Amino acid sequence: MSGTHGTQTSAGPVLGDTPPEATAATGEVGDNAAGIAAVGRVARELMPDTGVISDPTQLRTYECDGLAHYRVTPALVVLPETTEQLAGVVRACAEHGVPFVARGSGTGLSGGALPRADGVLVVTSRMRTIREVRRADQRAVVEPGVINLDVTRAATGEGYYYAPDPSSQQICSIGGNLAENSGGAHCLKYGFTSNHVLGAELVTPQGDVVQLGGLAPDSPGYDLLGTVVGSEGTLGIATTATVRLVRLPEEVRTLLVGFRSTDDAGAATSAIIGSGVLPAAIEMMDALAIEAAEAAVHCNYPDGAGAVLVIELDGPSAEVQHEYDVVERLCQEHGSFELRLAIDATERALIWKGRKSAFAAVGRISPDYIVQDGVIPRTALPEVLRAIADLSSSSGVRVANVFHAGDGNLHPLVLFDDAKPGAGDAAEKVSGAILDLCISHGGAITGEHGVGVDKAAYMPKMFTDDDLDTMQLVRCAFDPGNISNPGKIFPTPRLCGEVPGKRKHAHPLVEAGLADAF
Repeated sequence: MSGTHGTQTSAGPVLGDTPPEATAATGEVGDNAAGIAAVGRVARELMPDTGVISDPTQLRTYECDGLAHYRVTPALVVLPETTEQLAGVVRACAEHGVPFVARGSGTGLSGGALPRADGVLVVTSRMRTIREVRRADQRAVVEPGVINLDVTRAATGEGYYYAPDPSSQQICSIGGNLAENSGGAHCLKYGFTSNHVLGAELVTPQGDVVQLGGLAPDSPGYDLLGTVVGSEGTLGIATTATVRLVRLPEEVRTLLVGFRSTDDAGAATSAIIGSGVLPAAIEMMDALAIEAAEAAVHCNYPDGAGAVLVIELDGPSAEVQHEYDVVERLCQEHGSFELRLAIDATERALIWKGRKSAFAAVGRISPDYIVQDGVIPRTALPEVLRAIADLSSSSGVRVANVFHAGDGNLHPLVLFDDAKPGAGDAAEKVSGAILDLCISHGGAITGEHGVGVDKAAYMPKMFTDDDLDTMQLVRCAFDPGNISNPGKIFPTPRLCGEVPGKRKHAHPLVEAGLADAF
């Protein structure tokens, strides 16, 4: 599987749809029934009855995240409200060898929060307190269930906002953003989640509560915080995050620019960045994505456009004026036929509404679709987009492109109708071929959605055995029992100290007895 289907038609858990590399890790409830029962007793001692779910019908509510095609019903769901409750549950899991998976709002698109049939799902959605907003320090301390956009809402009155803005920012949570190192449109200028998390309180896989980083700009010692951000829940569960706040800009200008082709739009994007102008965002949508957005939200994008760019400039007024002049000129030089400047907040919101709604909007023109996520060098945009168009033409599978053009983070939407025999398989082949294209052009298999179970099989295409073994040593240092979100990221299940693949010898650090020290 290489993405997420936009619709899911199965009536129940579809363990058969779980990819081979994940199937072995999902387990069966009977394999660990006594341990799960023990964890359930501890959970009920720590939190109200409403915080512990074991009813089979209610459990199915949590059988998938945004990657709806893979479904596994967890054995137990807990919804802690405090760090102490969460740590107590994790300690019980460690004591009884019960695997656990963390879940926030469930908006992830890589199966990172896919539960275990023989494990506990730890849902952080009730940990929604913004503990403090420190205007003078440009920091906020928030719990993992806090919704991304709510951080900005809390800081706006103080003259600040939180820059990372995934398209799902109205519903996704900070804990999930931290786990996946989420991006967003404005990460072109301001960076990803890793650039805005300065500290985290972490519950380790043993149930210990540790502090990584803090309010200071940098902390001495190893960058364990940087290791945890983007680790997809395999190294523990964050129970607070100290995030950086950015001052609201003096001026913001949002432009909608129409082009006849994605080639022209891609060339304009490279020219803008190459000129030294760094917009807050440059987003691209092709004709098919525009068609979907128009059907869904009536965003009134330019008629006849083969592609549009949504470009946002922000900063001091004089700087924004200069950048606008450069962007306008370069867009005209690269074939734009219409440029609109939003004159007020309402027009700005409508321009962004078309882009932000694109994933869901595709459901208006296709009953099923796969959301893909890959990264390429920005200069390769025209070539890769042409290659995707060729794939679509030769396979008969439609592909809508909507993505972060400024940093080359692609989000192709592969459209199909699962009711037609073979359509799903054909879409999967195109989706996988797009990832191969990204790798062959020096890119990566994910820019912000994570690896999860969905793309684990592609990791060996990017990394050598030694690379993967070294990553595994880091995981084992945190989680030697392999109970924290096991079966994710790595292509095959591994035990600490074991090396997968054809090589029969242990990793040199294991042979030297240094794995634990590492």
